[in-house]
Amino acid sequence: MLRSSDQPDGGLALTGDKALLFHPSGNAFLMYSRRGRSLVALFDPIGPPLQRAELIWQFRDLCDLHHARPVFYQVSGENLPLYMDIGLIALKLGEEALIDLTTFDLADRNKAMRELRYILNRCQRDGLSLEIHAAGQAPLSELQPVSDAWLQSKRVREKGFSLGRFDPNYLRFFPIAVVRLQGRAVAFANLLETHSLKLASLDLMRAHPEAPKRTMEFLILSLILHYQAQGYARFSLGMVPLAGLQLRRGAPLTQLLGSLVFRTGEQFYNFQGLRHFKEQFQPKWEARYLAVPAGLDPLLALADTAALIAGGLPNLVKH
Repeated sequence: MLRSSDQPDGGLALTGDKALLFHPSGNAFLMYSRRGRSLVALFDPIGPPLQRAELIWQFRDLCDLHHARPVFYQVSGENLPLYMDIGLIALKLGEEALIDLTTFDLADRNKAMRELRYILNRCQRDGLSLEIHAAGQAPLSELQPVSDAWLQSKRVREKGFSLGRFDPNYLRFFPIAVVRLQGRAVAFANLLETHSLKLASLDLMRAHPEAPKRTMEFLILSLILHYQAQGYARFSLGMVPLAGLQLRRGAPLTQLLGSLVFRTGEQFYNFQGLRHFKEQFQPKWEARYLAVPAGLDPLLALADTAALIAGGLPNLVKH
């Protein structure tokens, strides 16, 4: 089902920390977790478009059965009418960076592409190389120290719900890209793919703090070229949380507080730096939303979702 869909992010269903709600046809599902009084669904339903509306209603019925409030995290703008049909409203969460592989041209003479060519060539001269391992074939024992060093350098713990974690039982399901420096693994990413070739994405992307300065750029560029050669239409660099929300006079309270979370939460994964990092690849940005019941303070839903990602409220507070 995951492989036949157009939504590679459905791979997050394999983390083991979410329940699955299946469409009666068996060809679509929705993943969710409970926190407090919220049942939080991750992403739009996975599967054919015709089943999405019915799954959203199924989820609403499930929430009513358990006296819980329905929350949808990181949904696309095209599906917002489906959420409005069950009485939800939408709050912009952030923007997803999407590379159009049909037009991306590293040989272009514009300034951005010249800089990317320089980075790629410089990294190759410095000895960086990329290898892609099939699912279940990656040298995870080599990558564990890279992951541990990355977490320690960022002073963060593993997260969950909308993010994978370094767990062999999870990573074995995915192809993994490994960057080596003179034979030594210095960075990696697990790759989210489907057979449709419409979109590829990634989940974990970690580099050893002693890796060369442009290692992450080399990894992304190499993957862009790899998926372009494979015939994929787009490559996702993931969402930048709350990108586009601004602290300004007159902004709605939820946007003001959401923007504050964006800034104070920068210590988690350096979100502001993350947007700047992704901008250099010339992506197109698409909005992603939080859908919550009308009349519910969105901050309650945001707090429940943040606790799920952090692995519980105590971990959220500690960070």
